[in-house]
Amino acid sequence: MKNLLLSLIVTLLSTTISAAQTEALTPEQTWQVTKEKADQILFVDVRDPVEIMFVGFTDAVDINVPFKLADRYEFLEDKKHFAMKANPDFVSGIERALAHKGLDKSALIITMCRSGSDRGKPSAEFLLEQGFTNVKYVENGFQGDKAAEGAQQGMRVVNGWMNSGLPWSTDINPTKIHRP
Repeated sequence: MKNLLLSLIVTLLSTTISAAQTEALTPEQTWQVTKEKADQILFVDVRDPVEIMFVGFTDAVDINVPFKLADRYEFLEDKKHFAMKANPDFVSGIERALAHKGLDKSALIITMCRSGSDRGKPSAEFLLEQGFTNVKYVENGFQGDKAAEGAQQGMRVVNGWMNSGLPWSTDINPTKIHRP
């Protein structure tokens, strides 16, 4: 009984600690941090580069290291898109980017995907599991949520980086984009 109780307490504590460390930042908070502490953080766009090419990019990020890459050989008919597969070089890409800035695994890393939930938060949680200690993600990601009604229903025009008046462009900075 003691062992069961101790195990339950340890599990609850580790879950609480992990959840507390995987914190969302609004796009505005992220922009503020990038302006104030650019040399102390790593801001990573974790989207597939092809997605960035068609949607847009912010030069505020330090680098693009995809968490998942589209598998152009596996099309998911039910979802009407290509399967997304884990990037086997994700962690090593993050480590190289940190080293390039003179930072280590304790530095603040902020991840951003399209919507915040599919790759932003999971990539932040994954990095925490890999021994990085200070990882957050951009709430609602780059593009934000879809409008529920109105003329733009179904379009990603609600919240997110690009809908918050923050700098972005359809141009990609070739020095920051992932190239396998």
